[in-house]
Amino acid sequence: MKGRASFGSVETAVWRPSERELARSRLAQAMRRWRFDRLPDLHRHSIDEPEAFWRKTVDDLGITFSQPWSSLIDTSNGYEFPRWFNGGRINVATNCVGRHATDRDAAARPAVIYEGDSGARREMSYAELGAEVERVAAGLRAIGIAKGDRVGFFLPVIPEAAVAVLACAKIGAIGVPAFSGYGPEPLASRLNAAEVKALITVDGTTRRGKRVAMKEFADEAAKLAPSLRHVIMIRHDGGAAGSHARDLAWTDLGKGLPAVPTEACDPNDPVMIIFTSGTTGAPKGIVHSHAGFLVKAGLDFGYGFDIQAGDRLGWIADMGWMLGPLMILGTLQFGATIVWIEGLPNFPDESRLWRIVERNRLTVLGLAPTAARGIRAAMDGGAPAQDISSLRAFASTGEAWDAPSWQWLFETVGQRTRPILNYSGGTETGGGILMNYTITPMTPASFAGPILGQDVDVLDADGKPTNGIGELVVRNTWPGMTHAFWRDPDRYIGTYWDRWPHTWVHGDLASVDTDGYWHIHGRSDDTIKVAGRRIGPAEIESALVANPQIAEAAVIGVPDPDKGSNIVAFVTLKSPGVFDISGASASVTRLAGKAMVPSAIIPVEALPKTKNGKIMRRAIRARYLGEATGDMSALDTATPLDLIPVQG
Repeated sequence: MKGRASFGSVETAVWRPSERELARSRLAQAMRRWRFDRLPDLHRHSIDEPEAFWRKTVDDLGITFSQPWSSLIDTSNGYEFPRWFNGGRINVATNCVGRHATDRDAAARPAVIYEGDSGARREMSYAELGAEVERVAAGLRAIGIAKGDRVGFFLPVIPEAAVAVLACAKIGAIGVPAFSGYGPEPLASRLNAAEVKALITVDGTTRRGKRVAMKEFADEAAKLAPSLRHVIMIRHDGGAAGSHARDLAWTDLGKGLPAVPTEACDPNDPVMIIFTSGTTGAPKGIVHSHAGFLVKAGLDFGYGFDIQAGDRLGWIADMGWMLGPLMILGTLQFGATIVWIEGLPNFPDESRLWRIVERNRLTVLGLAPTAARGIRAAMDGGAPAQDISSLRAFASTGEAWDAPSWQWLFETVGQRTRPILNYSGGTETGGGILMNYTITPMTPASFAGPILGQDVDVLDADGKPTNGIGELVVRNTWPGMTHAFWRDPDRYIGTYWDRWPHTWVHGDLASVDTDGYWHIHGRSDDTIKVAGRRIGPAEIESALVANPQIAEAAVIGVPDPDKGSNIVAFVTLKSPGVFDISGASASVTRLAGKAMVPSAIIPVEALPKTKNGKIMRRAIRARYLGEATGDMSALDTATPLDLIPVQG
């Protein structure tokens, strides 16, 4: 082991697992069977003896191989391109639906529940999911979709999205999800990059109560995608949708056809290509395989979130980003229930999530820090009126927390009895790198430690371990990591592997505090260097939103010839009125230090965000400096970039 098996100390924790969490935990039970008393010891074992660890883990999680694997890892193609579970055969569909649909206890249980932006609600049982997967898989085969062909998903998070993913997996086709908010051109760019042969979409959906005509966008994208042969349309909102010779109705697909065999896939066969977008360059096609993606999702959700058959996990998600597909694999393999929440946490009002918890009896609710900030401001820091007693935990991912919002969720909403299972990783890692487990103590806005099987560290600019803020790295390979970018291995190496030998550089700033807890300080490319000191935006933003006038904040670095960078902050206010800039500066001085006080604090109507709620700091910086903004296809049109002023 080269990294750190550092886990937070119980002495400084604000939450400690009770006997209830310890008794129900799958991970705690496994540790007892494997004779590990401490999580750091199990973590070292997972790094130093990977073959033994992963054999035990795959068996304990109940992951089924149709043909057992003989050896864990093959690096004959290079260290950065390992092949996993060699000699085995497996299929995601068998593990996520096939075995549950035929199980008497699981068949009637809800597999997927849809909570729509429009207020619509639908659910699909495991038996229904299994029957639909069989029908659609047969239909895809009948129109010429074979193993290795790519099938696009331009879908909201409806039950049919899970059907589409698993039906493709069953026949060995490769799913290519696209963000439901894309226009025709960004959708076409992804269809072309993967040479997609068929696209599954809907007539339309709603966003903030207004209709979004997705089939119309799909038709425009199809004109730009020469590889596309079929567009399969699901009737979802009943709205107008054009008709073309290539179109097929979802309900007609596979109708009356016999079931087709489940493909016995090599563990390293691709199951999905998930595209990520950046500020420059073409989208990156992240390749995930049947075994790697399934095992990594099982580890994170089964041991971290402790998802079990009786659980209901709800999260605002989209099929085009990592979270939607990850919920399918991480939840359904355990026979638990996905509650997909489409839209925004505060539409039609700030009580939406709490009503969904109450109506569906959620046991785990995923909530992004940005969402928590907005809801907290709208609720004036109060507690929900709804019955949320079914919740045992919150989950969170995507960005750094500010302390006031974290404390509100933990203390006021969760009544100090529910952990916030902070979770950080990425599309390329197949899930998380750091997280809070249900059996580890917790401090505000931090992570208890690294995820099992990943040798994690924080390095300074010279590649040496640091106790300060540095680059978050992984110093080994692990099941679930991408098998490279789709048909672009050189770009993959350049993005993650070429800074230090055999070291994955993730692109996040991180630190480990004196009590052993880990912290994420934002993206490395959001780093601000002031007078030779590298700082992330999160601490300054947290200090700003502690001010009672400020709802949200985004901090950027602006070039300065003397200091390297000046700090500039953009803030939204909780209510109109005279903004006390000196009071905001005093908040930063008190909580982050005088050196962190922004040179300018600029109130704006809204902060530009992606359609799934992340603040677009790099776009804010580009706009303010009058530079090219790069790919803006993920921008939510309700938070336009032109609300940010250009530097005068």
